[in-house]
Amino acid sequence: MLILFLILIHNIHLVSGVSLSDQVHQTPADMCKNPNETATLRCLHTISTYNRILWYKQSQGGQLQLLGYMWGSRPTLEANVSATLDGSADENKNCTLTIEKLQQDSNAVYFCAANNGEYEAYFGAGTKLTVLGKIICIEPPKVKVFKPSTKECQNEKHKKNKKTLLCVASDFYPDHVNVSWQIDGVDVKDGIATDHSAHWNGTHYRITSRLRVLFSQWFKPGKNFTCTVDFFDGEQTVSRVGWVAGIRNPGAAAIRNKYLKTTHNAKLSYLVLIIKSSIYGLFVIILVWKLQGFSRKPEK
Repeated sequence: MLILFLILIHNIHLVSGVSLSDQVHQTPADMCKNPNETATLRCLHTISTYNRILWYKQSQGGQLQLLGYMWGSRPTLEANVSATLDGSADENKNCTLTIEKLQQDSNAVYFCAANNGEYEAYFGAGTKLTVLGKIICIEPPKVKVFKPSTKECQNEKHKKNKKTLLCVASDFYPDHVNVSWQIDGVDVKDGIATDHSAHWNGTHYRITSRLRVLFSQWFKPGKNFTCTVDFFDGEQTVSRVGWVAGIRNPGAAAIRNKYLKTTHNAKLSYLVLIIKSSIYGLFVIILVWKLQGFSRKPEK
């Protein structure tokens, strides 16, 4: 069995972006169970000539651990692995991995991989399994989006500078979350940096994600930036969102205020000039009227 394992490992490559990976279907994507319950994971492939399915366990931050493999309808488990393999590894057949009496050390992401012993193996998307704590209850995340810092927004020398929005999802359990961003309802793929995994604080999880947007995007009033956190609550996936709206460019506002102030002062000066001119004109009229009155008086 060791020789066979070495041969299989020699041919296995974690392939990303390869079309055949889309032909390996693993379900479910998420699973939450109570201690001592049973978890059943399924794998099916549609790759002709492939007749082997391997199962792996990846604990948090750890390497892939081979649990066993199905060759046709013949299962083989590694030593000290408490699980059951059933079904078939042939094309369009279901192969199941069953783990009984789940404990905390069962928490992991489980992968299946289709292989035929000669070519590279193609992996499924994985199943994240969480064995729930005895006291902690399932709780969805609280999501809040923070605007870019004031210092970051004050730098207007280069219009191509980008601004950073921060999304914080907190107080949730378990850590089955996926974070995505939208701008005006449209999904964003570029400029996103999300924590590799959620952080445990002793009672709940917390995860952060950052979105870098263009200067021109952020300084646009009414533009909506939304952070969506999809959370698996043990039965279904629910979404929680947080958002902020773009703001007016403070530099443009300062220029506008300066313009309005200058215009206001000009109007005020013009009004004062008109008043002074009117007073001067009235004075001249009165003076002329008096002079005409003196000129009309008869001589004694």
